[in-house]
Amino acid sequence: MPDAPSLALFDFDGTITTHETMPNFLRQSVHPRRLIFGQLLLAPWVLGYKLGWVSGVRIRKKLVQFAYRGVRVEKLVAAGARFANDYLPKVLRAEAMARIAWHQDQGHRVVVVSGGLDCYLAPWCEAQGLELICSALQHEQGVLAGRYLGLQCVREEKARLVQERFDLTSFEQIYAYGDTPEDEDLLKLATRRYYRWREL
Repeated sequence: MPDAPSLALFDFDGTITTHETMPNFLRQSVHPRRLIFGQLLLAPWVLGYKLGWVSGVRIRKKLVQFAYRGVRVEKLVAAGARFANDYLPKVLRAEAMARIAWHQDQGHRVVVVSGGLDCYLAPWCEAQGLELICSALQHEQGVLAGRYLGLQCVREEKARLVQERFDLTSFEQIYAYGDTPEDEDLLKLATRRYYRWREL
């Protein structure tokens, strides 16, 4: 596929959506008994995250370990497809979808770059005609290991993965959209940067 004149990089949670979606996916994809036990066991970690004592990377690692270790991959894939189809359309920002449509109309390559999981982001992006760079979970013989596959796609890893996939010098303009400090490295790649929908 030849390079388009411009590249548009979109964070997902809080940028395309109105809020972070992974907690909702956890609630919908984890067995109720495991969910209740996990809420009790991980409560100190969640509180630490809310107070700023535990990083987002660390809390997500803990949540994934508890929620998905030993779960069959096909169950997660099915849950992701349902979430993409039933839940995500309800939490999309109209401004974000209009901006994505504008980029597509201009013939730009549009890429979602997210720390969210591929099991729900991949079907959503495919339906929208978008490319995707995101986090994924490790599995062995069809069973989830409760670990991320490689690093989570946040902070400097977002930028590294974008640079690994694209020759950024081949684009006339690079747009980037984010809403938290975890997007700062992604925004630095761009010639036009938007933070919480305001151009920097």
